[in-house]
Amino acid sequence: MKPHMLPVSIPNGSPSYSPMIKAAPDTASSLAASAAMLIGSELDLGAAVTRILIPEEEKKNEGRPLIPRTSSYTETATSNSYQQQKRRRRAASDNSLLTLEDGGGRRSLRQDAGRDASDTYMLTRLGFKLLRYIGVGFKWITRFLALGCYSFLLFPGFLQVGYYYFTSDRVRRGIVYGDLRRNRLDLYLPKNSDGPKPVIAFVTGGAWIIGYKAWGSLLGQQLSDRDIMVACIDYRNFPQATIGDMVKDASQGISYICNNIAEYGGDPNRVYVMGQSAGAHIAACTLLEQAIKEASGEKTSWSVSQIKAYFGLSGGYNLLNLVDHFHNRGLYRSIFLSIMEGEESLRKYSPEVVAQDPNNRNAVSLLPPIILFHGTADYSIPSVSSTSFAETLRGLGVQAESILYEGKTHTDVFLQDPMRGGRDDMFEDLVAMIHAGDSEALARDSTAPPKRRLVPEFMLRLARSVSPF
Repeated sequence: MKPHMLPVSIPNGSPSYSPMIKAAPDTASSLAASAAMLIGSELDLGAAVTRILIPEEEKKNEGRPLIPRTSSYTETATSNSYQQQKRRRRAASDNSLLTLEDGGGRRSLRQDAGRDASDTYMLTRLGFKLLRYIGVGFKWITRFLALGCYSFLLFPGFLQVGYYYFTSDRVRRGIVYGDLRRNRLDLYLPKNSDGPKPVIAFVTGGAWIIGYKAWGSLLGQQLSDRDIMVACIDYRNFPQATIGDMVKDASQGISYICNNIAEYGGDPNRVYVMGQSAGAHIAACTLLEQAIKEASGEKTSWSVSQIKAYFGLSGGYNLLNLVDHFHNRGLYRSIFLSIMEGEESLRKYSPEVVAQDPNNRNAVSLLPPIILFHGTADYSIPSVSSTSFAETLRGLGVQAESILYEGKTHTDVFLQDPMRGGRDDMFEDLVAMIHAGDSEALARDSTAPPKRRLVPEFMLRLARSVSPF
């Protein structure tokens, strides 16, 4: 049975293009404003016609077919330096490839303990460096306390996800994609190896400051259970790097995936790019920058034509409209401008603004289909960020869609809902889009068991109420 559709007219709306809002069950408690780093009042969704979808108990999964993009980009750099770098990266990744041999033996914890301890130390050191940079006052202390409470309440889920991450033979951790220390990615492999699998190149969030590849572990585990391979790309954070470095790292990671994923059982003709929060912004900047390079005839190691679609989750795409919002929520203007390489660079790293530049029309036409997910109760990055970007892209001829989830916060769609188990609307929408056109995969999805609950409901609700995001 299809869901009831309630049209809600908003002045100056355009009935041709409209976001989707999915209603969710009532949730107890609201976000604590004093404990949120990036929490703010809801913003008006702007001029649009909104359709509210109220799911019924036995709602069928409905895929949204994307424009087929089966062309494969095969250009290979021929310089000796490129070949030498590729051999070095491959040698560093041999350990990951060897684990794919007969038996698929489990990787030893001792094998990666040194690197994991080193990464943990590095992230801790960067965190303390950031604290010295911004200073520690009452406002920040309360937010860190809120983060501690939030993490404690979700700890049962984190513990299970972490155990899988460190012990499963379906996770290839620390695959080298570049020459820098943070140029690593984690690969989540499907249980079945019957043919090439679709692949998501995932860029994690973290306010451009604490992003780390392991933050995508829950999504990677659950998508790999649905026969979708996930590659979580690590990248340098601020203050170690600024936005230009982050985009460069993400581009290198995507290049590695496009050119090497077949060796791991992935399908190079079904590569998707996805980002969450700050990662959604970084990934969008990466795609546009790559499209601009291609439109100008610059030689590149990968092409946007290799990307079947881009999925943005809770992202911000116009920094000119967000810099003051972030400042009011605790990501102070001086810090944010330092991350973004100065106020003069805000336009350069605002995908929506870049797309509107008449000089970039040819580049914009190269973009893959764009699908933007967002919760309407997201105060960290208001949902208008996604609806506005999608509307801008549609006006420029790009296939773009924004899908809103009624009453969902910044962390509901990425953490609480996946940990709740059962049906997760955003997850099911994502899987349906990737498997669109694959009747066998859709048939398996229809009989897939519900996701297992990782955290008791009362703890999820308490976590939601103290979330600093």
